[in-house]
Amino acid sequence: METRVIPAEDITAAVKKLFMDCNYLIGNDILSALEDARESELSPVGRSVIDQIIENDRLAARERVPLCQDTGMSVLFVEYGDKVSVDGCFEDAVNEGVRQAYSEGYLRKSVVRDPVFDRVNTRDNTPAVIHTRIVPGDRIRLTAGGKGFGSENMSAIKMLTPSYGAEGVKKFVLDTVFSAGPNPCPPIVVGVGIGGTFERAAQLAKKATFRAIDTRNPEPFYAEMEDELLCEINKMGFGPAGLGGSTTALGVNIETAPTHIAGMPVAVNICCHAARHASAVI
Repeated sequence: METRVIPAEDITAAVKKLFMDCNYLIGNDILSALEDARESELSPVGRSVIDQIIENDRLAARERVPLCQDTGMSVLFVEYGDKVSVDGCFEDAVNEGVRQAYSEGYLRKSVVRDPVFDRVNTRDNTPAVIHTRIVPGDRIRLTAGGKGFGSENMSAIKMLTPSYGAEGVKKFVLDTVFSAGPNPCPPIVVGVGIGGTFERAAQLAKKATFRAIDTRNPEPFYAEMEDELLCEINKMGFGPAGLGGSTTALGVNIETAPTHIAGMPVAVNICCHAARHASAVI
């Protein structure tokens, strides 16, 4: 297979569209889950909140305005074909797409250039956080999301050892969600990453929040754990907007990776109901 050349401008255009779309358009999986939750929610206040969330999401799509004032930090998962060559700098092209999306799309710019001593806004929401895998083929698959920090700040990681077992994993996930309480704007989506190393577990948890919540982990044991965790989380009673009810979470997604014989890292990445992500193949 010959190498396929993609102009950097195509990367920029695709990234720009993805970040505008994911900030304006809620996924069908989330909307469907909200509609189902509206019917099953036991709290009248909770049902009212869900009604308002659905109305907000439909209005955002119709008017092409952001789903939420926190339009997030720009995150991309990239599957980069090994038979692709970008005519230009790939990272620069991605950041230019982010810059155009947040400037022309009237999206809030939330990135500061230094985390501690020089917290000055970069004024264009760059740089993006880019996770790249080299895969076979002559295409580039981009999955983009705007990660808000009301929920990001509630996330956690723990370096469990194998002796904790499945029950230890579930306890850590549930403890993390319980500690978060109403802060991440429930109903939430919970991404769980298990395995790898310290940083790989966190990456897996983030990737899990980008997965549609109407899908299940292909491994039956983990699919069962997803369902069990969702059930237990919804028994916590925080409810929509933290005002009480039976809908604290819309979904729990688990992603895993091989790990060391002495370890069992677990990361929990919490996402609010504005679970923004969109994908494109170039």
